[in-house]
Amino acid sequence: MTNPAPRPKLSPAEPATSDRNADESPAARLLAAYRAVRQETERRAAPLSPEDQSVQSMPDASPAKWHRAHTTWFWERFLLGDHAPNYALYHPDYAFLFNSYYVSAGPRHTRARRGDLTRPGADEVTAYRRHVDAAVAAFFSAADAPTLAQLEPLIEVGLNHEQQHQELMLTDILHAFAQNPIFPAYADGWTFPPATRNGDDWVTLPEGIHTIGHTGTSFHFDNEAPAHRALVGPVKLARHLVTNAEWFAFMQDGGYTTPTLWLMDGFAAVEREGWDAPGYWRKCGDGTSLQDWRIMTLGGLQPVDPSAPVCHVSYYEADAFARWAGRHLPTEMEWEVAVRAGRLNDAFGRVWQWTRSSYSPYPGYRAIPGALGEYNGKFMVNQLVLRGSSLATPDGHSRVTYRNFFYPHHRWQFSGLRLADYAA
Repeated sequence: MTNPAPRPKLSPAEPATSDRNADESPAARLLAAYRAVRQETERRAAPLSPEDQSVQSMPDASPAKWHRAHTTWFWERFLLGDHAPNYALYHPDYAFLFNSYYVSAGPRHTRARRGDLTRPGADEVTAYRRHVDAAVAAFFSAADAPTLAQLEPLIEVGLNHEQQHQELMLTDILHAFAQNPIFPAYADGWTFPPATRNGDDWVTLPEGIHTIGHTGTSFHFDNEAPAHRALVGPVKLARHLVTNAEWFAFMQDGGYTTPTLWLMDGFAAVEREGWDAPGYWRKCGDGTSLQDWRIMTLGGLQPVDPSAPVCHVSYYEADAFARWAGRHLPTEMEWEVAVRAGRLNDAFGRVWQWTRSSYSPYPGYRAIPGALGEYNGKFMVNQLVLRGSSLATPDGHSRVTYRNFFYPHHRWQFSGLRLADYAA
């Protein structure tokens, strides 16, 4: 299996509990993993001012301080609240303010209005995080080994849950900064990691039956299982991601104005939203040359790199580009088989890659019991699967069976594509 690419500058944390020293006590191992993840959240928030942390630029995004508080509420609610004797809530209102979509866990503040929460401020959220961190450390120290072993699956969910929000912190602040006419930088000097260009352009998968989904006992989300058999191929997958230069050719050929390339809902989105380029592209000339375009990045407004993977495109755009190219998008099964064989460049660490697979349950899927069962299963409708990981994905969070999912119009994530074609 191809290993995920090294993280470009953003994520030094090493959270996976299974990778810790086997000689450590269970409490020490879990606490080290917990602290690594929590510190990474704070490292990502560190460049942001209190004002930066409060902004919500659209209903799909959340303020950075909300992400910091929500991930803290998760530990307080599901670990300390359910398992730590005599734990007292830090604040009686925080469960209402910082619950996200766990209906079984109680009522919650409206998602689209999270930016209205000027109080608590960023400093108070910091105090909340420190309080819960101290309580978790005390709980780990006091719990016996059998208790910690029983709770380790829950702790693993919590660690991976926080890593998901670490990625969202960057995608959401980038969207907010892109609305600012002075285009501020999250990280001065940041550049997009270079694309890999080696090997043949196409990888052929002959027809065969393959195991899809997670096997073994290492951590995975419930939507990655159960493993099952699927018929794949014959099909060809592009070894390389679609680049900005290739996308610009699509633009120049009328890609955004040719309705026959688009799904009906997709072209309606083009007309409604005025799309004529990927998200965060800005025209700085007459637009006839790629040099006339800039892109808003974590390093501020930068020239569009022709060789970099195209980024911030919706499923509708990815599908239209594939039609324009005379190809189609791969299924998530085709992607997984090719990556397991080590055949694709930049499968991880650049952009999430749209597939044409609907986000649906695998055969035999069962959500985990309780409120945490709301984590994935209830979203299995009207969304599409993305595979791989992006430049914003934390270390230790990528794996070949990971199933990301978004609605087809979403493009504020670091989302791109690779092509597929039928093989004779």
